[in-house]
Amino acid sequence: MRLTAAFLKLIRLPNLFFMALTQVLFQFCIFQTLYKGSIPDGDLTRFILLVLASLFIAAAGYVINDYFDINIDEVNKPQKMVVDKHIHRRWAIAWHFMLSTTGILLTAFALPFLKHWYIILANTACVALLWFYSTNFKRQLLTGNIIISLLTAWTILVIFFSKFSFGDAFDDSHHRFFRLAALYAGFAFIISLIREAIKDMEDMPGDAKHGCRTMPIVWGINATKVYVAVWLIVLLAILILLQVYVLQFRWWLAIAYNVPAVIFPLCVILWKLRSSHTTEDYHRLSTLTKLVMFTGILSMSFFYFYL
Repeated sequence: MRLTAAFLKLIRLPNLFFMALTQVLFQFCIFQTLYKGSIPDGDLTRFILLVLASLFIAAAGYVINDYFDINIDEVNKPQKMVVDKHIHRRWAIAWHFMLSTTGILLTAFALPFLKHWYIILANTACVALLWFYSTNFKRQLLTGNIIISLLTAWTILVIFFSKFSFGDAFDDSHHRFFRLAALYAGFAFIISLIREAIKDMEDMPGDAKHGCRTMPIVWGINATKVYVAVWLIVLLAILILLQVYVLQFRWWLAIAYNVPAVIFPLCVILWKLRSSHTTEDYHRLSTLTKLVMFTGILSMSFFYFYL
């Protein structure tokens, strides 16, 4: 039982649940609502296999990240370590390869190769990116942050691209589906950029000790705070403009949700950013940012009623 709990901690079960929830909401509240009566046969089976593929690939990424972060985690979060404390390094590598291979195979089973070869290739690239992120990219200025943010956005885009093949004609429903996919993928990308920079400030002691060149180490804490603040302001401006835009449709319930659940917490993060100085301060900001990711993704549920 202890080993099972350690394994679930290693693969970040809550994060995997959040990823699955994101894809489920996108499938059922946006795609199926837009395409009522015209959903192709077998779509649900393909979707389930694709979600499982995403979860296996993400779990493999968490495992290999912890494997290569043993020395850094001994400084930053020794109480949360799993690899080498509960699970042997050799087993961690074995689990990484088993989970990654299963994720790629599930992608291939989910989608016809000739029509969706690019998604199979993209998910294979995700496995490679997560490996090189853990070994190299996360220790470089901005590179790791951008990769993780792109992979977060891909969680939504992979479902979008699985519905079409190159050369398909786009009608009004397709265009609306694309806009909503771009909206939520863009939100996921920006909020991930913000959270990754905050986590870099939180993890600075261990990163500095082991030669990482993350943003707060290279640019300094103040410059990193400016970077985070700029992205927060950009995201807030986009979200506020969206609320103004949907006023014409009288989506009062969605606005009543988004303002206190998404926009207000972002304002709190921006306000508290300047006065944050300790690892605990940055950890609280990181947790609050993750909460905003969750509430932002939950807003997809409103499209079930409004589309």
